[in-house]
Amino acid sequence: MADVRAAYDALVAAGELRPDAAQAAVADKLDALAKELAAPPPPRAGLFARLRAAPPLLTPHGLYICGGVGRGKSMLMDLFFAHADVTPKRRVHFHEFMLEIHADIHAERQRNGEDPIPAVARAVADSARLLAFDEMQVKDIADAAILSRLFTALFAAGVTVVTTSNRHPDDLYKDGLNRQLFLPFIALIKARCTVTTLDGPTDYRLQRLAGAATWHVPNGPAATAAMSDAFFRLTDYPVEDRARVPTETIAVPGGRSLFVPKSLKGVAVFSFARLCRQPLGAADYLALARRYHTVFIVGIPILGPENRNEAARFVTLVDALYEYKCKLIAAADAEPAALYPAGDGVFEFERTVSRLMEMQSADYMALGHG
Repeated sequence: MADVRAAYDALVAAGELRPDAAQAAVADKLDALAKELAAPPPPRAGLFARLRAAPPLLTPHGLYICGGVGRGKSMLMDLFFAHADVTPKRRVHFHEFMLEIHADIHAERQRNGEDPIPAVARAVADSARLLAFDEMQVKDIADAAILSRLFTALFAAGVTVVTTSNRHPDDLYKDGLNRQLFLPFIALIKARCTVTTLDGPTDYRLQRLAGAATWHVPNGPAATAAMSDAFFRLTDYPVEDRARVPTETIAVPGGRSLFVPKSLKGVAVFSFARLCRQPLGAADYLALARRYHTVFIVGIPILGPENRNEAARFVTLVDALYEYKCKLIAAADAEPAALYPAGDGVFEFERTVSRLMEMQSADYMALGHG
């Protein structure tokens, strides 16, 4: 039986969460929606009824949960999705979903040359009665141009949408090119989803990192232990289960993928070798930065002309993390200012040093992801 609120209360009782009235209120709304979704879907109107008048939208209203970072949106989505007794259902990062949609639109257009959106929407609706999105945000005009038609078709096909976002719907694609073309999507989301703000007084994510170092020198057992402690505090994952931290493979534009050795609650863990000694580029790092709010990197060496390719990739990686305001927790053989001590890349590396220093500041740590 769907019982999101009971699961939330159990976490509070166990001391894994602190009592939070704002979280409890959203848990109640998610609980009510989960119970509604668990009921048998209503029968579709008959042919003649559909001809006489457009049938009402009978699918449950979704939820659009917006608010600041670290307030518990993803945690509540975890509980909801685990307890939503509905099939089929799917949870996906919104950016990854839109990459898939554009690929499907291209493939459908190549197949028959007709308007591809109805066929793509039908395929999505067939695969998920419930769509749960993490971090809805719209920055791309290609996304903005199709969202209204796509989601109109999804809602008409009986799909219920639940999404988290750092932005209120009215602020999506703010100041974007030709934003007037995007306004129908905002109206649609507000009509088909209950907009719920989760903006309690405590940023739990920042609180868990408060006072903790984010740049550990040198690489070694002490740095590894400190980073392990930060990871388990940030994710609430039991330390005794450290050997079973989930992995993940994320999509990269162009049909490629990136393996993530440890992936949990928006936090990823990598070695420097995996990220910078492999033939990766900006597309990989941007996909990583979009997907995770916090990235751990271990084993960063002293850089110089002898490993110029690795250094160039590290510069690109830091730029991507900085652009998306990701938190970086790292272990390195030197402080940022001494990371590239000599060679022909010193001047270019100065901007990276500046960004690495800023990324350790309290002001940067308080910024929202994305």
